[in-house]
Amino acid sequence: MKERILEILSEEERAYSIEELEDILAIRSADELKDLLAVLRDLENSLKIYHTNKGNYMLFNNSHLRVGQLIGNKKGFGFVDIEGDEDVFIPPTCMNGAIHGDQVIVEITSKKGLDLEGRIVKVLDRKLHQIVGEFYYKGGVGHIEPDDKKINIRIDIEQNKTMGAMNGHKVLVRLTGKKNQGNYQGEVIKVLGHKNDPGVDILSIVNKYEINDVFSDEIMEAVEKLPLEVTEEEYQGRRDLRDKVIFTIDGDDAKDLDDAVSIDLLENGHYLLGVHIADVSHYVKENGVIDQEAYERGTSVYLADRVIPMLPHKLSNGICSLNGGVDRLTMSCDMEIDEQGNVVDYDIYESVINSKKRMTYKAVNNILEKNIVEPGYEPFVDDLKKMETLAHILRKNKERRGYIDFDIDEAKIIVNEKGEAIDVKVRERGTGEKLIEDFMIAANETVATHIYYMELPFIYRIHGKPNEEKIESFMQFLKTLGITVPYNKNNITPKEMQKVLDHLKDNKLFHLLSSLLLRSMQKAVYDKNNIGHFGLASKCYTHFTSPIRRYPDQTVHRLLRAYLFDKKLDRETIQHWDLKLISIAEHSSEKERNAVSCEREVDDMKKAEYMMKHIGEEYEGMITSVLNFGMFVELDNLIEGLISNDDMRGDTYYYDETTFSYVGKNTKKRYRLGDRVKVTVLNANKENKTIDFILSEMKDMKEEKAS
Repeated sequence: MKERILEILSEEERAYSIEELEDILAIRSADELKDLLAVLRDLENSLKIYHTNKGNYMLFNNSHLRVGQLIGNKKGFGFVDIEGDEDVFIPPTCMNGAIHGDQVIVEITSKKGLDLEGRIVKVLDRKLHQIVGEFYYKGGVGHIEPDDKKINIRIDIEQNKTMGAMNGHKVLVRLTGKKNQGNYQGEVIKVLGHKNDPGVDILSIVNKYEINDVFSDEIMEAVEKLPLEVTEEEYQGRRDLRDKVIFTIDGDDAKDLDDAVSIDLLENGHYLLGVHIADVSHYVKENGVIDQEAYERGTSVYLADRVIPMLPHKLSNGICSLNGGVDRLTMSCDMEIDEQGNVVDYDIYESVINSKKRMTYKAVNNILEKNIVEPGYEPFVDDLKKMETLAHILRKNKERRGYIDFDIDEAKIIVNEKGEAIDVKVRERGTGEKLIEDFMIAANETVATHIYYMELPFIYRIHGKPNEEKIESFMQFLKTLGITVPYNKNNITPKEMQKVLDHLKDNKLFHLLSSLLLRSMQKAVYDKNNIGHFGLASKCYTHFTSPIRRYPDQTVHRLLRAYLFDKKLDRETIQHWDLKLISIAEHSSEKERNAVSCEREVDDMKKAEYMMKHIGEEYEGMITSVLNFGMFVELDNLIEGLISNDDMRGDTYYYDETTFSYVGKNTKKRYRLGDRVKVTVLNANKENKTIDFILSEMKDMKEEKAS
């Protein structure tokens, strides 16, 4: 009956009365009516339909309601983040008791252009159960000041629930009840340490995102039972590749080496590329305690001074890591690739390897970019040069089909032994990094395509087509900057977006504009239904190559073992995975979002910490954003700071929203998006994660603005 009701409601974008539904469904008895009402309640609770104030029913997506996550603000208002749609502004009087992080139903009450305003109708899920903050006593009662200023609530700590916390301690608090509007009760469940202790700053952010940084005794006991070396019995049934020239290429400080590569040139002129991935699922058994913990974590988290691994170190850095000179169990994907970069044949199988060299990107880049060969790399130069040629062929093939290379720079935070930021640099992305990226994409596509055509349950990495309105808004933004880019708005394809980037690549604003275009796209997620990967211009994609640090990759390995190696194609196995993959995909996507948010927040904090030591110093940067309250300037090392309009001196400057610039009323001097400017660091605040600049030419002017 559910499907029939949804079918009826989808025929017209209006609300149907219960009488209309009874008539269409030919409801004749009281029992049938009771069943109908029960089904309607189920559909309403699952947000498939909406029950209007007049007692009628319509599809939820056809209503003026949306579901999203509330992003609070310390001033009392908020925004509801709706996946694939514009954010909805919520005034303070329309919050309806919702707090930062809540999943809510929002009613859209007005629309001005692309700006939406609304009110919170209902809190569906209170995501914020735990809060990190600074503990303090006031009037003999314990309180915490939340680290996240978007959490605009007061929290009192119950007596005898402080765990001995003292003033200045950073603590993790669980909310236990609501006293009244904006006032909650809580209990301390973990004391992280004093706010000035080394490492507590990052630990506070880690706990804010509910990322577990320790493994339980139960898990460590299970890990202790695992072998330190591959046993003779484990070689059985595997292809022995231990004599083959296979090696890893990773960052200098990487310890979890989960991918290795090999290459051969075949007699027909084709390349045979081997991608060999750590067989984590051989050691981490489905539903065991280690697997359950890995599922809960979802991913490893890479922070400025530490890695919070998905798996304990004995696995991630030990028996699963493809360390040089030791036997390791792997899953291999051999691909025969022609001169055009097409995979014309492949083989996926269980294997055992012995990596001949633990290479670093730096050393490989020296060989391929500067012809400098470090000691110990001499026997591998020929293979590396073949790989460079093949990577170039693969990249050209991807570009022909529409692969979008946004070429976004990333910052690398350098810390000392105390975890303090001592430098910020642009992370290098040389030939070696791109080479491994190209090889991993080829393997991921090959594995995904193989299972897709077997029509079996699988987990895909998908990236949907971008929202047309967001792309159109981006194009209009370009026009305000005097940039006209031809594109077919009725046919938004990867190839079309690639053409847009090609038109922009010589513009001085390319770095900024490519970032903005990327933000206009949907986020890549995991899903059991394949819709392709827009950004890679791939019809079929998965994550197979990093099972040490990503749970979906571990799941892909389990599926390969079940389907290809153990030949478990019975109905029970297929039904098991068909159901289980739904929760794995949703949970893994959520954990990935949490990890990315945590990593970004740590980076922002460390950048502010670094700039606190450079107040008064001068830098050069580019104006990357112009808003009604000021301008953001990004330095060459990707540190970004705000020039407040209150600090625009020497004239009265006004914000010109049509040209995204500040203009002097008397001098007519203009500061516009993309301008290179010299700035002086005015202030930096590690706790608020903010950096303030002033234009260097204005720093010595009088505090008052010219009238």
